Amino acid sequence: MTLRAWPIAGIGEIAPGDDLATIIVEHLDEPLVDGDVVVVTSKVVSKAAGLATRGDREALLDAATDRIVARRGQTRIVRTHSGLTLAAGGIDASNIEPGSVVPLPEDPDQSARDLRNALIELAGVQLGVIITDTVGRAWRIGQTDIAIGAAGVAPVLSFEGVLDSYGNLLAVTAPAVADEIAGVADLVAGKLDGYPVVLVRGLPAEWLSDAAEGASTLIREERDDMFGLGARDAVLVAAGYDDDIRGFPSPEPDDDLLAMARQGVDLTLADAELVDGSIEVRPLNASPAAFIEAGVLAERLRILARALGQDVPIRVV
Repeated sequence: MTLRAWPIAGIGEIAPGDDLATIIVEHLDEPLVDGDVVVVTSKVVSKAAGLATRGDREALLDAATDRIVARRGQTRIVRTHSGLTLAAGGIDASNIEPGSVVPLPEDPDQSARDLRNALIELAGVQLGVIITDTVGRAWRIGQTDIAIGAAGVAPVLSFEGVLDSYGNLLAVTAPAVADEIAGVADLVAGKLDGYPVVLVRGLPAEWLSDAAEGASTLIREERDDMFGLGARDAVLVAAGYDDDIRGFPSPEPDDDLLAMARQGVDLTLADAELVDGSIEVRPLNASPAAFIEAGVLAERLRILARALGQDVPIRVV
């Protein structure tokens, strides 16, 4: 594969109501061809849609937030109503007039479809469109661009069931090609050079299709997310500081709450048992120390039950 990627120069500032498709076509240094992918930053899509505002950023973040994933000081990482998990919900205050902020498009996949249809009508070729945003990554320093919207190009490829060159059966190999294309575009556009649109050419023809699903298919379902809450936030939620336990993974069928509560604890004065669907914690004698140990065990059980997503009554008797 020979891949080419280059920024489209001269686009300049985008204003509310601007026709992005026409602006892109007018600034091409060579015509679009079948198989091209036009990569556009979410910021110019939002600006053209008139979403840039001088409103209160915290109020915008509150409105965009489906739930908080992690909070540290003034920084909030949230899951938005569109399913994306981003610092500050992707609301950006860079590359815009001071005092203004730009939220993400409300439906990035629909924005990608609309732009693709307009480009196809103008250029008369079959192409893909990817809308990108800049994100950080868990466990990694720095940021990269990902696809938050896509149309006409496969967001992910599945090699499940395919044999590799050694004859090994692949089970979970699924390159997120839309994100990889977004990263390529970010490399050639640069963060400070003012190139919001990049043209990528040379991708395999089978990656492009009118029936390709949007970038929302790259979003992991909450029930499958092993890291749905930040470490500090998971502890606080499990301990009962928040009634909303969304963000914990689904309970495993073999999670033995009593065995986990007993693990690593010297229970000489108290114990617990399952009785008619409830867990009863009992001091083993009438001493104050036994009642204290029973109370500690009950709280340990409650925290573990919350973390495991098990709804079971726990009481000291």
